[in-house]
Amino acid sequence: MTAANGGRVALVTGASRGLGGVIARRLAADGWAVAVNHRSSAGEAGAVVERIRADGGAAEAFAADVTDDTEAPALVERVADRLGPVTALVLNATGPQPAVPVEDLTWEAHLDQLRFFVKSPTLLVRAALPGMRAAGGGRVIQIGSDIVDRAPPGMSAYTAAKAAQFGLTRTWARELGPYGITVNLVAPGWIPVERHAHHGPEDIAAYRDDVPLGRMGTPEDVAATVAFLASDAASFVTGERVTVNGGHT
Repeated sequence: MTAANGGRVALVTGASRGLGGVIARRLAADGWAVAVNHRSSAGEAGAVVERIRADGGAAEAFAADVTDDTEAPALVERVADRLGPVTALVLNATGPQPAVPVEDLTWEAHLDQLRFFVKSPTLLVRAALPGMRAAGGGRVIQIGSDIVDRAPPGMSAYTAAKAAQFGLTRTWARELGPYGITVNLVAPGWIPVERHAHHGPEDIAAYRDDVPLGRMGTPEDVAATVAFLASDAASFVTGERVTVNGGHT
């Protein structure tokens, strides 16, 4: 299938809600046909798609476990069949991030995080690479975290995986640059979304009080940065880590 939007097809993983849903809507508003990926939240993903379409954009929902060796590459193929080859890959999917003290830390706890932030990006970039090469370029945008700078106790598995994610970003930027493919990482601070509903106002106030700009970040702040990196205006930006946290670190 040839994309009706000039080949601008974005796949956003973990986009049924939270940051992913807002990123998907922003990219659609900028003229991208958006593949809204989810693992098991068909209703929520459908609501994101319907909102995009109501606003005049193009989107479809695609169910897949992006950490699975078979489902991840098949997802890229299905998006290409329905919307056109993926030319912007936004790697946003994540899983639970429990605090684990070092005396209880296991290799499996590390693997739980590496599956999302090393394995999944590797599977998806490999699958999307032929289409990006054929298109003469593309965008890979990873959603990282400023936790690498903050390094809170008990979060070593998550922090290590997020640091590894930036290592991939820098290496892939050098390796894929000759194909016109940029690779960047957006590192938000704590931006409360649906999965943070268990945090009370006192938690948010304590965090906000340590942010120089004096407010919590919003999903729209992150989406705006992703949109810039996906745009032609960022065609000479690659290998970068853009922190979106109001100066918290």
